[in-house]
Amino acid sequence: MLAGSVVIFIGVVGAALVPLVRRRPGALPTRAMLIGGGLIFPAVVLMALLVAALLVGDRLSPRGEPGVLRVEAQARQWAWTFAYPDLPGRAATEGVLHVPVGRPFEVHVSSQDVIHSFWAPRLGGKIDAIPGQVNVIRLQADAPGVYRGQCAEYCGRSHAMMDFVVQAHSPADYAAWQAAEGPDQ
Repeated sequence: MLAGSVVIFIGVVGAALVPLVRRRPGALPTRAMLIGGGLIFPAVVLMALLVAALLVGDRLSPRGEPGVLRVEAQARQWAWTFAYPDLPGRAATEGVLHVPVGRPFEVHVSSQDVIHSFWAPRLGGKIDAIPGQVNVIRLQADAPGVYRGQCAEYCGRSHAMMDFVVQAHSPADYAAWQAAEGPDQ
């Protein structure tokens, strides 16, 4: 999207500069400027952005494929709880989502009370948590580290405090976390 906006910006600035460079009246082919700059250029750029958006959207769509880690995110005023049904015996975590690096994971998001929104900006996804409904988003962390997340839907007086952390572990660290005893490890 950024690349598309840069292309549009350069095209608009270029079109604005053409009359300044060519000062002779009648030197600009009006029909060519209207068709090229007003129809063809926007159509090409918007088609490219549409294709990019569809590809990214497809990557974020859950498919129920084997090997994809499933995480259940439960929102409530004003906290997040993450459960790991694919990891038997693993306790739920409060405010920290543990994931392996380089492996896609699906977050099944729901809410206990009001509408919330699960958003991890650096992982590229946002989806609403609606009471009585489960929404699913697929994400992947490509590098180990801590990724901040936030509720992106105003949900009450302490909304600003409803944040969480996605802890992306290397494969060895993730295996160690899985094997750790007790809740909230």
